[in-house]
Amino acid sequence: MWDVCQQQAQAGSPELQEALLSKVVCLPDHVSNTLQGKNPPVFFPQNYFPLLGGAIIQVLQNISDSLRGGLDCSISFVSHVLGKACVHGRQKEILGVLVPRLMDLTKSDCIWQRICWRLVECVPDRWMEAVVLGFVQRTPGADVLSRLLGNLVVKNKKAQFVVTQKLLLLQYCHTTAVLQNLLGYLALDGLRRPLLIKVLQELLETWGSSSAVKHSPPEQQQYISKAILICLSHLKEPEIESCRQELLTSMMEGVKCHLDSSLPQIRRLGMIVAESISSKINTDGPVLKFQYEEDDEARELKSLLVQTPPFCVVPSLPDDDRNEKADAALPLVLESDKKSHTAAPVTPQESSDAELDSDDDLIPYDMSEDRELKTKAPVYIRDCIEVLTGSEDMDKWEATVKALESLVRQNPAATREVSVELAKILLHLEEKTCIEGFVELRQRAQVAVLTTDPIPVAKYLTSQFYSLNYSLRQRMDILDVLVLAARELSHPKSRGKIKHSGAQKPCIQLLPGNDSSKDWRKIVDERIKSKTRRFAMGLSQGEPASSPNEFSSVAGHFFFPLIEHFDRPLTTFDLLGEDHFVLGRLVHTLAVLMYLAVNTVAVTAMGKALLEFVWALRFHTDSYVRQGLLSCISSLLLSVPAQHLLEDMTEELLETQSWLGDVVEKDPDGDCRRLALQNLLLMENLKKKLEPAPS
Repeated sequence: MWDVCQQQAQAGSPELQEALLSKVVCLPDHVSNTLQGKNPPVFFPQNYFPLLGGAIIQVLQNISDSLRGGLDCSISFVSHVLGKACVHGRQKEILGVLVPRLMDLTKSDCIWQRICWRLVECVPDRWMEAVVLGFVQRTPGADVLSRLLGNLVVKNKKAQFVVTQKLLLLQYCHTTAVLQNLLGYLALDGLRRPLLIKVLQELLETWGSSSAVKHSPPEQQQYISKAILICLSHLKEPEIESCRQELLTSMMEGVKCHLDSSLPQIRRLGMIVAESISSKINTDGPVLKFQYEEDDEARELKSLLVQTPPFCVVPSLPDDDRNEKADAALPLVLESDKKSHTAAPVTPQESSDAELDSDDDLIPYDMSEDRELKTKAPVYIRDCIEVLTGSEDMDKWEATVKALESLVRQNPAATREVSVELAKILLHLEEKTCIEGFVELRQRAQVAVLTTDPIPVAKYLTSQFYSLNYSLRQRMDILDVLVLAARELSHPKSRGKIKHSGAQKPCIQLLPGNDSSKDWRKIVDERIKSKTRRFAMGLSQGEPASSPNEFSSVAGHFFFPLIEHFDRPLTTFDLLGEDHFVLGRLVHTLAVLMYLAVNTVAVTAMGKALLEFVWALRFHTDSYVRQGLLSCISSLLLSVPAQHLLEDMTEELLETQSWLGDVVEKDPDGDCRRLALQNLLLMENLKKKLEPAPS
């Protein structure tokens, strides 16, 4: 390489240099092909490229000596070797040797700094991305990266595109440390700071785009949010002042897009970034403040807004000196403690005032026999209705809310007489006092009413879901109650009532007659089991008593009214428009109802209607809705008998299979891709089950 560098200074042959470049970088491949896999370990790529990195350092040392001696030489060939090795995927091996050595050599030597800058600047554009990314990933800080790359992003358009566009807006697989290196590098020089402002503007434009929020995966949005916070941490006051209005506009647009999302993670990202921008542009006035869960992710995002200064390296002392200094510091600490304890003696006047202000002379009341007054709850359903609708006694109202669920379950006949009226009262019931767990108590009472009288109450609730003058919270409450009641009805009521009869030892029961000789294997197995020593044995449990699936006869009343009017917008409710979050909850509810309807009479008709519903919404822009649609497909495949699927829905299933394949390949949301792949596997399993066994 050193000879080629000298020849380049004297205009050597380009063909020869290209041939040498290929041989130097691809030598492990050539040796392996020649020796048919019996090449020495030194030519393994993981061993060869660190040696190549060491050779590059030696060549750069010769170039440094030549420049100091006044001789001309070229660094272009070394740059080509570095670029080609990096683009072949060997950044880790070659830069693992180069970067630490260049860090040491460029600390205080301006000639080595110029050599390092030229080394990267002379890399061809087609290899520039691999080299820049390798340096960014392997430097320990932005100051070191600035020392190694110089103003590369100002001089080279390809490097500028990679740093300001590709690594920030087109990729999102890099770590937070890479982002801090990258943006810190842009902030460390006056020539590069305009690029930092430009990057922040483009990041905010992407962050505030409703299309980007809907179609990009949550991981990318988190990556962009981190980049915005790091950029904000590097802004100076004059720069903030110059773009204050632009920051405010971007913040308002972006927080609206994020709060409209159905995913809690996206909404919280919008809140955190908006809070950070607000704190930067309103240092003196009021700032935005949202309520969200403070977890490790939120704390990590907020920490990016504060720059961590580089650690100061304190020269280590020998052990003896360290102990002497510690012993010398100890008396000082003790002496300062003594001074603090003996300071400011209390005067008599102050002590007398303190005695006058004391409450020690007051005699406390004897409250040992006081008892809390308990209000008796109503014992009839109609009395409960009167209390919930018109009573002004808050204690009685609170006792009624707490006792209503058990009262409904104990009096099913009385409940059926007023079930719809009671369901209406509970749907509109608001919290009058600060009762603990009010939402859960009301929901459990609603579920109890619905399971006691399923058909009329289900008809009422499903009809109210599409009615006017209901809040989104009430509509989602209806969906939650339907799901919980369906789950309760679909399980046997005898669950939890089976008494376990202790740890009985398994006994052997021989069949009567001569057939007992055929069960020799069973007898042997039981003997082995009785002789086997086990360190943990579960309790022997009897089979739970079977009971009919009560959901089977009412599944249609839960399901079909919900799926009927989804495409009819109301004045205050538009499922296919801005209320897509409720649409997502509706889709997930239908998936659960379909799954619970397994082995029911109406399951095939429900599956066909659900498939048409999914097909109409399959290209919805909201990822939460798409996840629900894919869950519907899973429930359909698991609940509808395979034979009915292939007989009644053959064409629809083929089209669905093609759509699932597109989702696996193209959907930006990872959960959607996973669910689609799971559905394809379910379809393959159904096909295998129905294939005739080979004779």
